[in-house]
Amino acid sequence: MNKYSGKRKRNIYESGTDTTFKISRSKIELFIDCARCFFIDRRLGTDRPPGFPFNLNNAVDAFLKVEFDKYRLISKPHPLMVENDIDAIPYYDPIINQWRENFQGIQYLDENTNLIISGAVDDVWINSEKELIVVDYKATSNSETINKLNDTWHNSYRRQMDIYQWLLIKNKFSVSPLTYFVYCNAKKRKIEFNNRLNFEINLIPYEANPTWVDAKIIEIKECLENNILPEPSNYCDYCKYLNSVYSEITDFDFFG
Repeated sequence: MNKYSGKRKRNIYESGTDTTFKISRSKIELFIDCARCFFIDRRLGTDRPPGFPFNLNNAVDAFLKVEFDKYRLISKPHPLMVENDIDAIPYYDPIINQWRENFQGIQYLDENTNLIISGAVDDVWINSEKELIVVDYKATSNSETINKLNDTWHNSYRRQMDIYQWLLIKNKFSVSPLTYFVYCNAKKRKIEFNNRLNFEINLIPYEANPTWVDAKIIEIKECLENNILPEPSNYCDYCKYLNSVYSEITDFDFFG
């Protein structure tokens, strides 16, 4: 039985409030994707329907964190760093556990908007210049080698890193302009499965650009304060579906 109701009782923004309000990195992405869906979510309390859980991706994330933590504890570079000539080691600080925790993450109170911006990172490294490096783990299965992010839908990946870097900078950390994706690709083989997935792992660099984040937070605040439902995005499948259903219902003769 599907118990999803989509309705929340907490963390709904009230216009004109003086209290702080938390906006996660994923909600910023939602606003960019569709301001109407964001407004319905944060102002009216109805979430988008949830997608399928990425259990295999989560498992890869968990394994990578355990593996990098082993080198974090001994202050040594992971073999992937050595292989790619990365001048860094996993960053060691107890706060890393909070930074990686969902609903906690790295947080910053933007005093201009009274919004608390948060984002949970996968990992943080540190180079010899004592600059922090944002790292994100990705997992997929593709027959082609993945060594660059050149598809349109990868823009959300890049924005993700921009926000993480912005959060670290706002928290007064020295941050490297370079970030890295640890991309794990389960290769599709024609031989026996043998209860095993073989991953090809590539390290993909990305020079983050967090300069857009401040302006976007102001746009989000203006949206939250507005009592008018925003126009839907032209690319939002959820809004297209709702409009189509509404049109069908209003045209239907229920009473024959």
